[in-house]
Amino acid sequence: MSSPSSVILWVKAEPFNYGALQVAPHPRLSPHNVKKIVPYAKTKGKLGFPQLSYSVWKHIACNKLQLSEDLAWMYFEGYLLLSDMPSGQKVALYNQLAKCKTSADRDKWRAQLTVDTLKFVLLLYIQQLHKINLRTSMVLNEEWPSRSRSPELEGRSTPSSSKALDEHSHLTFVLNHLNELMELLIEPDAYGTAGSDVNLSMEAVEALSFIIAGSIDRSKAVTPIHELALTPQAVKAKSGFSKITGTFSFRMLQSWLRATLTTNPFGIGSCIATGRRLSWPMAAEDKESKGENLGKRGKIATNAHLVPREHIMGNKVIIMSQVCKQTISRSSGTLEMATVKVHRCHFAYLYLLSPIRSVSIEKCRNSTIILGAVDTVVHVNACEQVTVIGACRRFSVSNSTLCTFHLLTPTRPLILGGNDSLILAPYHTHYAKLEDHMATVGLPSVPNVWDQPFCVGPDHHEDHPVWELMPPADFYTFNIPFEMQGNTKAIPYEIPPKYKKAISQREKQIDLWQKTVKEAGLSKEQRKQFQQLVETHFQDWLVESGHKREVDGLAAPADAKKKGTP
Repeated sequence: MSSPSSVILWVKAEPFNYGALQVAPHPRLSPHNVKKIVPYAKTKGKLGFPQLSYSVWKHIACNKLQLSEDLAWMYFEGYLLLSDMPSGQKVALYNQLAKCKTSADRDKWRAQLTVDTLKFVLLLYIQQLHKINLRTSMVLNEEWPSRSRSPELEGRSTPSSSKALDEHSHLTFVLNHLNELMELLIEPDAYGTAGSDVNLSMEAVEALSFIIAGSIDRSKAVTPIHELALTPQAVKAKSGFSKITGTFSFRMLQSWLRATLTTNPFGIGSCIATGRRLSWPMAAEDKESKGENLGKRGKIATNAHLVPREHIMGNKVIIMSQVCKQTISRSSGTLEMATVKVHRCHFAYLYLLSPIRSVSIEKCRNSTIILGAVDTVVHVNACEQVTVIGACRRFSVSNSTLCTFHLLTPTRPLILGGNDSLILAPYHTHYAKLEDHMATVGLPSVPNVWDQPFCVGPDHHEDHPVWELMPPADFYTFNIPFEMQGNTKAIPYEIPPKYKKAISQREKQIDLWQKTVKEAGLSKEQRKQFQQLVETHFQDWLVESGHKREVDGLAAPADAKKKGTP
């Protein structure tokens, strides 16, 4: 074990969870080809290095690697999603995009954008995380590296305990490929005096901060890797820094990294082990239900009390697991800008109405999840009959079926592999603080390209699409039944005309029905009988449709709040 005063490093979760798409990378995006990008970018002068312009990347991707332009932009946009861009700048950027009327206008808009060359190359390389190794698959009957696994919240050993947590897979990948990752960052003329060793510049080591973070003295402060490598503790431990050249020895730095890297202290496993259980108000389970689920409560935990306030982005985690036949509604400081993992929730209704950093929804069934404004990505994986309503910067889905997504997003939804019978629909709800929360994360109301999905991966065929747009006849607005103080009074963007027309026609039918009843000339007693008949049929419909549990659940959080439940 390392001493209390030693430096510890860990692999950051966000680049691997949301930057590395859960689909095998394009065959031409191989490590060999990715390694050529930096030397080539440097030949393009200021347009290629240290900042890589989209025009140069598009040339590399489309002309050198034979990627489609849509795929090239998807990777470039993916880096921008994870960058530390101020919220005001994000809104201004997408406001410019909303003004683009033609493809030429859009190309000009993209041409002004740049990314950090070295960090972007690292993002391209870690796409190999989900590459299938056929030789290992034959031996172990699985894919390598392991696909993302969902842990049991209690952390107990089970027959499937060999399944890796996300952060374990990320650490294993980095350790197995550390030499290649570092080689991506080598200056062409950076050979050391020994001839066999090379040097890494300070900028190259700084680029590693895209995937690696750390701390010293096990304090609550999170420090960039290039700063940690210069500390007396790191220099004493032979991080490879030379004051004379201002560079790092490749071999010594790699040895130091291997000896110092450990499991992410802000990952899912750490949250399970040392996190705090949250007592969020829940509805009681359906009293008529029988079997082993009766009396169980969902498990909700967070590491919010352990994360430094100035470093909550990507580190503050909330896990919601096994919330079954219950309703949860929450808007709180704990939820704000958290990385939320919703896991194995069945027949649940979740209202998470705060600005959130990111959301992953895994192995859920027959549930409805309503989200506040999401700063980066909402990813749905291995779900069935789940409805997601959310405003987010990017949405992606894999291995899911019979799901419906009501989206407000300025980027094309990504449909990855293993999906079937997905329905895309426009965002159709609001709550009082929605626009404030969207401003907090820098999420604009336009453009909204919910209806322009991009199918990524080999298992997509135009003859058999796995998605469709919701028919207008099936479209209804969704009312969030909670009172909050705020300025949002309506859905913050214009509903598409054909859906707006369907709502208008439905409202006319309701008005006609009310007029018919009013003009029927019923006596007071007849009106009372008629009202009772309507209410009886409505209650029967609630039970038959399964909405009675939802309605009953909505009252539970309010009742719990009155009783002083934390």
